[in-house]
Amino acid sequence: MQDGHTGPSVASEIAETLDRLGRAAHALQFVQGLNPAQWEALRFLGRANRYSRSPSSLAEYLGTTKGTTSQTLRALESKGYVTRCRDCNDRRGISLELTTEGRELLANDPLRDIERAVAALPDECASQLAKGLTRVLANIRGRCRQGEFGVCARCNHLVPLSADGAARCGLTSDTLTKDESEQLCVNFSACARDPEKPATQFPADTD
Repeated sequence: MQDGHTGPSVASEIAETLDRLGRAAHALQFVQGLNPAQWEALRFLGRANRYSRSPSSLAEYLGTTKGTTSQTLRALESKGYVTRCRDCNDRRGISLELTTEGRELLANDPLRDIERAVAALPDECASQLAKGLTRVLANIRGRCRQGEFGVCARCNHLVPLSADGAARCGLTSDTLTKDESEQLCVNFSACARDPEKPATQFPADTD
């Protein structure tokens, strides 16, 4: 193809492979007494930042209704994997937190099988695969109910402060540690720069 686009036959093969991979991933997650939606909720809460661990953000991330998300949360709470507490950032809201048992369970995430399969790929192949799948997801996101989400380090709101990874959220003015900058955020805004690369430009010294 001279225009650089993937041909119809290759695109069809990739779409079918993704479908089969999706079904395989789905089947892997009926373990430990949980279903795929419950595992995905645990994963989100394990990676979400302080602004995003709410029932409404979880519903947006999962692309489901609040009622369906409530059922998922009730199941996880009854099993002792998730707890609710008052949101320190918003006293009217609820913050969802993984319990110690929830974090221990997440350490045995069944998707680790897929991670290990990807880790066996050559570095260049894995990198191209990640970029390609990210673009595919971006192209179809508008057709589903899922929010954009993304890590703070790649967000347009991020203001890097120092080489050690400290930064400030331009939306909330809160200071973020390096670890917090790698968490998922409901307020994510895609950067005009390469979305695969975090910002590294620090503010000029005004002293």
